[in-house]
Amino acid sequence: MADTSIEWTDATWNPVAGCTVLTAGCTNCYAMRMAARLEAMGLEKYEGLTRKSGGRAVWTGNIRLDRKSLGAPRTWTKPRKVFVNSMSDLFHPKVPKAFILRVWEVMKDTPRHTYQILTKRPEIMAEVLSDRRFTVLPNVWLGTSVEDARVLGRLDALRAVPAVIRFVSFEPLIGSVASGDLTDIHWAIVGGESGPRSREMKPEWVDEIEAICRRSGTAFFFKQWGGKNKKAAGRLLRGRTYDELPALSI
Repeated sequence: MADTSIEWTDATWNPVAGCTVLTAGCTNCYAMRMAARLEAMGLEKYEGLTRKSGGRAVWTGNIRLDRKSLGAPRTWTKPRKVFVNSMSDLFHPKVPKAFILRVWEVMKDTPRHTYQILTKRPEIMAEVLSDRRFTVLPNVWLGTSVEDARVLGRLDALRAVPAVIRFVSFEPLIGSVASGDLTDIHWAIVGGESGPRSREMKPEWVDEIEAICRRSGTAFFFKQWGGKNKKAAGRLLRGRTYDELPALSI
């Protein structure tokens, strides 16, 4: 477990490491940079997960299962919101269903924690969770990432996922998603890209998402403006913060 500065969660848990660049939202993935840094520090878990391309770290497509970390949440006595696999995607096609089931069993055995799982592959998530061995857990929130209108179909796939809370991360938001449908999506996180190669997020794109949230009854969380210096840009929207969370009674 690692405490984190990510505004919408308390800690990260990474039983899987490594991923594959999939769509435009992956181009400047912070996890690729972090994995390369951790490998340079000598952490075996991240060895061979990235390669240098165009002066930056890029995923190789290799996946590493970290069985030693599976039991970690059982040792945390204080309830936490836990972002699962901030350094990977639990529903990457190379992650065996049997391993996902072991992750599920840990989450089931630790109801004091709230687990937040994000994937760019919600169609795989829906398929895997259709297996009757995967029960709907009240402490597990399931979500997908959407960076622009080209991948809005992920929202339809997410709606097919059995979950008490479904959420979407519009981060990095690199295009308008004004035509998005948030029906049966309980929470929306919005954030601009950060880092040295960050792409612009236009204010009107944020306003469009908030308007959709108000129409659909979706909780709206504004994470950051991003940019090369995300701390300087801050996270105020029209002079205030938006830290809404989904209603747990849904």
